Amino acid sequence: MQQYFYELADHITRGIESGEVALITFDAEQSEFVRFNRSAVRQPGSVAQRYLSIDLIRKQRHARSYTALAGDASTDRKRADALLAELREQLPHVPEDPYLLYSTEVHSTERLGESRLPDRDAALGAILDAGKGRDLVGIYAQGGIFSGFANSLGQRNWFSSYSFNLDWSFYLQDDKAVKTSYAGFAWDTAEFARKVESAAEQLSILARPPKTVQPGQYRVYLAPAALAEFTAMLAWDGFGMKAHRTKSTPLLKMIEEGRRLSPAVTMRENTRDGIAPNFQSAGFIKPDEVVLIEKGSYRDTLVSPRTAKEYGVKPNGASGSESPDSFDMDGGDLPLAEAAQRLDTGVYINQLWYLNYSDRPACRITGMTRFATFWVENGRIAAPLAVMRFDETAYRVLGENLVSLTREREFMPDPHTYEARSTSSARLPGAVVDKFTFTL
Repeated sequence: MQQYFYELADHITRGIESGEVALITFDAEQSEFVRFNRSAVRQPGSVAQRYLSIDLIRKQRHARSYTALAGDASTDRKRADALLAELREQLPHVPEDPYLLYSTEVHSTERLGESRLPDRDAALGAILDAGKGRDLVGIYAQGGIFSGFANSLGQRNWFSSYSFNLDWSFYLQDDKAVKTSYAGFAWDTAEFARKVESAAEQLSILARPPKTVQPGQYRVYLAPAALAEFTAMLAWDGFGMKAHRTKSTPLLKMIEEGRRLSPAVTMRENTRDGIAPNFQSAGFIKPDEVVLIEKGSYRDTLVSPRTAKEYGVKPNGASGSESPDSFDMDGGDLPLAEAAQRLDTGVYINQLWYLNYSDRPACRITGMTRFATFWVENGRIAAPLAVMRFDETAYRVLGENLVSLTREREFMPDPHTYEARSTSSARLPGAVVDKFTFTL
């Protein structure tokens, strides 16, 4: 597939006229999917798709569009020629773009992921075994994701990654379910068994009469998936230079008032260990990592080409949204198996949802607990809890009230498959937090 793209890019480059520059991107996947309901296979399938995008530039004018590819050289060259002709017709009619910036330094790279994926039938067998006697619902996806970049200046970049993602729940009744996920690059039978055992144990507790607690402040354990939802809010303009310069970042108090998170908190864009390509559509190469928060203090931002042009700084490979694609947070020293004991008495939260800012400049976030949330007494899960609303600031949750982070971290690729499998991911620990505020 890599050679196929390069040959197509060479063909497009030969059609470029004097004074024009073409930026060419390629996105493809070869994936297998299986949907489950009531512990049975309901929809197996596979997807193979390829897309080509061309951004045609003449001075400060540019036009961009894309087309699906068939995988046949003759057909796809014709499609590329037609796309190029359409863009050339559009160029005289589009305004100049004052913030247009693309890489003119040729920097070719190649990163080839190793496929260590499990046999699909073997993974399917393990999942069905886990669902015996229970109502398992979810989706399993595995396969290769491929990205390429080329320009008419001679740059060529290629990235491939092979991963699997099982996003699933044990359903009990009504709105009661234990949701979890298992994802990675190579199947670990022992790790999957641990997740199944933990989910099954929580499912049995979920059948007990629920407990209701009054609004107030409680010690909580945020499982990695819950912490991922919370920190995802920070990625909403929290780490982009544009938001920092326009003072719309929710981390404004860190920038202007010197507010800090806990010294235990280090966050980074970890491109090296993610599943997103290490280059972007303007041809700039992403560094292996960008440290965003280091030991509780603000360190750096993500800078897209347009922001770089506007403010006269150097881009660091960020996309237009200037949000992390491969978010990474350091772990701590708490063994995951001892999380409930460290919590002692309080609330064990597996998932959060419906999050939003209740006070953006203060980085105050509100949201709801979801699925299996439990009351813990003396280090043991005692009863399920009804849905609750929280309202907290990042400076408290990840700052003054952070008790500990788990040593183990969970790799969580985005399970979304709209149009294509997502290449976003997060790798986070769990967190024990004191005085976490519930308002309802």
